[in-house]
Amino acid sequence: MAYVDVHADLDLDSPTLVEGLPGAGLVGKIAADHLVEQFDMEFVASCFCSGLPRVAVYRADSSETMPPVRIYADESRDLLVLQSDVPVSPSQASEFAGCLTGWFVDNDVFPLFLSGLPEEKDGVPEVYGIATGGAGDRLDEAGIAPPNEAGLVSGPTGALLHEANVQGLPAVGLIAETEAQFPDPEAARAILTNGIAPLTGIDVETDSLVEQAENIREARERLAKQVQEGGDESTEAKAIRGFQ
Repeated sequence: MAYVDVHADLDLDSPTLVEGLPGAGLVGKIAADHLVEQFDMEFVASCFCSGLPRVAVYRADSSETMPPVRIYADESRDLLVLQSDVPVSPSQASEFAGCLTGWFVDNDVFPLFLSGLPEEKDGVPEVYGIATGGAGDRLDEAGIAPPNEAGLVSGPTGALLHEANVQGLPAVGLIAETEAQFPDPEAARAILTNGIAPLTGIDVETDSLVEQAENIREARERLAKQVQEGGDESTEAKAIRGFQ
C-alpha cells in the first residue's frame, strides 16, 4: 500500500514544501539537503510510495536506519522539505506522484518542484518559474520570470507537476540552468536565492554552499552517475525546439 507515514505532531499553517528528488545537476537534491542542514529540520514523515527502492539508509555515527525518501519540517518557518537519497524510478513516477500529491492536497501543502535545465551557463545560472492551479500570481509577486522558450519537465518531478495540474493543486516549478553531467552547487544556490527565498520569504544562507562546492561535487557524483545510468528518463527540464 502506498502512503506517507507521519510520525510527529505537526503544527503547520499551509506549509510550503521544497522537493529535492535527484535529477539533472542534482539541483533539487543539493538545495533540499542544504535547507535540512541549515535549519536543523526535524524528520517527521516517511514516504512509502511505488517507485521507491526497498533500501535502508543510515548515517555516520548512528545505528538508526530510515527510509530513502523522507519529509522534514521546520514549524517556525511553515516549511517542509522532501529529501531523497535515491533516484525514483521514472517508470513508476505516476504512482509515486499520485501518492505524494494526495498527501499534499489533504494537508494544504504548497509544493515547490525543482529541476535543472541542461544549458551552457553564462554567469549566474538563470532561474525560471512555471505554475499549476493558479499559482502563477505567486511567481509574479516574487519577480520570477517564465522560461524564454517552450519546454517540458520530465521524470518524477515532471510527473508531480502533471499530477498537480490534473488535481488543480497550486504548485510552482522552479527551473535552473545547470551542468548536464555533474552535480551543480552553483545552480542549487541560484534556485535557493532567486527562487525559494522570494517565494517563501525565508532568508537562506548560501555562502557555505559555494565554499563547499568541491566537496559536494565529490559526494554527489556517484548519485549523479546512478541517475544517468538508470535506464529511465530522470528529472530534468528540456527545451522543445521546432514544435511550436
